[in-house]
Order: sequence, then structure tokens, then C-alpha cells
Amino acid sequence: MSSSVSAAAAADLISSRRTIHDFKPEPVPAKELILRAVDLARWAPNHRLTEPWRFYLLGRETAEAIARLNAELVTKEKGEKAGRAKLARWMGIPGWMVVTCARSDDPIRSREDYAACACGIQNLALYLWSEGIGVKWTTGEVTRTDDFYDLIWVDPYAETVVGLVWYGYAREIPRASRKPVEEILVELP
Repeated sequence: MSSSVSAAAAADLISSRRTIHDFKPEPVPAKELILRAVDLARWAPNHRLTEPWRFYLLGRETAEAIARLNAELVTKEKGEKAGRAKLARWMGIPGWMVVTCARSDDPIRSREDYAACACGIQNLALYLWSEGIGVKWTTGEVTRTDDFYDLIWVDPYAETVVGLVWYGYAREIPRASRKPVEEILVELP
């Protein structure tokens, strides 16, 4: 196996990636970066090579419609002030994508395919991070509504939303920590 990426560089990329909650307003300038990220996402492991993922790159009109739908949900639950604040925040997200998974009647395949899509999102996030672009993968209530599926033109009987993925340049990179390996690794005889 030959690679231009050192093990140390790969380890640094994986351990430095963070979920970005606050983005700068400027959009990612090159659509080619997003296309390359999707190209790399599809190389995620997937049992029986089902390639169950679909990537929907959302334009401004669709993103704004989703932001408004989410603001309506928040307003109903938490009041008008919270809804306005959520709308303002979501309208400032520079890049939007939705990742879905093909549905299967086989529960084992469904689980394997969902896991493959999660791996695909991780590939996408790692590549974008290597290019200085942060990502937030969200599965909030709005992504589970019929209206959301209508807005992205997806048949909920054929595909299920794995996540709404925001991307852009980080205004701030959050700190994070993880449990020590000794707390999560179990060695069996």
C-alpha cells in the first residue's frame, strides 16, 4: 500500500476534527471541494457493496425553506422568540447537504446500510476538515417530518434521512476530549 499521507497526519486529521456549531458567513468557494468530498464519502465500507447512500446538495431556496420549517417547529415548542432566534441562526449556515439511506425490508441490511452511511458521512467530514472546512451532522426533529422529505423531494418509503449536514468555515473550533482507551477497550482471551 502506498500513500502520500503519513500515519501521523492521518491520526492528527482524525483526532483534530470537531463538530462545528458556529460558521463564518462566507460560503465554501469551490463546488469541486464538495464534489470531491462526496466522491470520497462513497468509498466508505458497505456490506455487499450496496452503496446505500444518496447525497443531496441543497441550494439556498431549499435551505431557507428547511430553516423556516424548523423555526415553525421551535416556535410551537418553545415560543416565538426561540423560533426567531433559531431561524436567524439557521439562515446563517453557509452550506447544506442531506444524506439519505436506501430503505430495505431486511432489518439486518437496514442496520448495515445505515452504518455504511454513517461511515460515508465521516469520510466526507474528514476530507472537508483536511481542506479547512468544518461540518455539523444533525438529526434534529425537523429531519423526521413529512414536510422535510417533501422539501428535499425524497420518498420516505424509499429512503430514510441519515442526517442534515452543514458545512463551512468555522468561526470557532470547539475543544473536546475522549475517555482513555483503557476505559473503552476490553481485551478478551
